[in-house]
Amino acid sequence: MHRTNSYILFYKPYGVHSQFTAGSGQATLKDYGFPKSVYSVGRLDANSEGLLILTNDGQFKHLLIEPKYNHPRTYAVQVEKVPEETSLDSLRSGLVIDGKKTKPAQVRFLNPDPLFPPRPKPIRYRANIPTCWIEIILTEGRNKQIRKMTAAVGHPTLRLIRTQILSLSLDGLSPGEWRNMEDAEVDKIIMSLRKKL
Repeated sequence: MHRTNSYILFYKPYGVHSQFTAGSGQATLKDYGFPKSVYSVGRLDANSEGLLILTNDGQFKHLLIEPKYNHPRTYAVQVEKVPEETSLDSLRSGLVIDGKKTKPAQVRFLNPDPLFPPRPKPIRYRANIPTCWIEIILTEGRNKQIRKMTAAVGHPTLRLIRTQILSLSLDGLSPGEWRNMEDAEVDKIIMSLRKKL
C-alpha cells in the first residue's frame, strides 16, 4: 500500500527550536527543507538534541503523544559529577517535579561514554568537577523533565540527546539530517501502540 502521508525522522541539532516559527534570529525546523505539510510530534527544547518525528498524519501523532500509550523514549544524558546508586534509584522510582511524581524510569550508567558529534556550543568544562553519561528511559514527556529530575538529585544535566523513540533511533543520521520512515517502520509503531489498548 502506498502511503500518502509523510513520516520523517530528524536528528535535531543543539540550538534548533522544535517548531517552524520562532523569534528573530532563532534556528527552527523551517531551515531543514521539510515538506510544508508536516509538523513535529512533541518537542525537544532548543538546548536538547536528538530524535524528533515529523508527520502530517494526525492519527499517528495522536498515538505518539497520548499519555495512555506509555511508550518509551530513550535519552543519553551527560550530568555533572558521578551519581551514587542511591541517586539513580531516586530517578528510577520517581521524584516529585512541579508538584507531581514522575513515573518509574529505567536508568543506567553508559560505559564507555557514548560518542556523539561535538556540540556547536561545548558544555562548560571544569577541571575539578567530573562528568558522566547515564541513560534514562521515560514513558512520559513532561516539560524539561529530565533536566528537572537530574537537578533534583544534585546532578545538573549538561548535555541531553534523545536517542530512541520506541524502536526508532538516530542510527544513520548526523545532526541536521533527516530521512523518510520506511512503511514497515510506520506499521511497527502503529501495531506496538495499538497493542496497549
